[in-house]
Amino acid sequence: MTAAKRVVTVAGDAADSLAATLPAATTLARVGLAVMLVAAGGHKLLQPGGWTVYVTDWLAPWLVVSPRVFMLANGWLELGFAGLLFANRYTALAATVAWVSLSATIAYLSVVWLTTGAFGDVIARDLGLLALALVVFRNERVEHRTDSLLPRC
Repeated sequence: MTAAKRVVTVAGDAADSLAATLPAATTLARVGLAVMLVAAGGHKLLQPGGWTVYVTDWLAPWLVVSPRVFMLANGWLELGFAGLLFANRYTALAATVAWVSLSATIAYLSVVWLTTGAFGDVIARDLGLLALALVVFRNERVEHRTDSLLPRC
């Protein structure tokens, strides 16, 4: 065996060992989505002004509260839904809220991006997070065959 093949074999064995220690992919997706919600929600509570840049001048009048209050409310909601995901309770509901919210955000930011060129990087990131939320949603609805968004309490 050549040195290159030995390196590939050793690296492959190490990767297999690591993969065997990880939880199921659906658990990783659920926890990963929860971690993202904690990070985003916590940041919105600590620095809501940093998030208000995503509220454009034409969107602000549509909000029933100020952009700052809107971000603070979203921060608390995100922390709550993260808690549900960590606890693996009401998972379909939490994942639904995440994918619907991310879809609306992507649609809104796509309009902003097409008209101003801003937020393309956020759209790219949110597309990946949307896929993560859909994995969690699909797993809960199909693999667990839940008939409701409020199944596992």
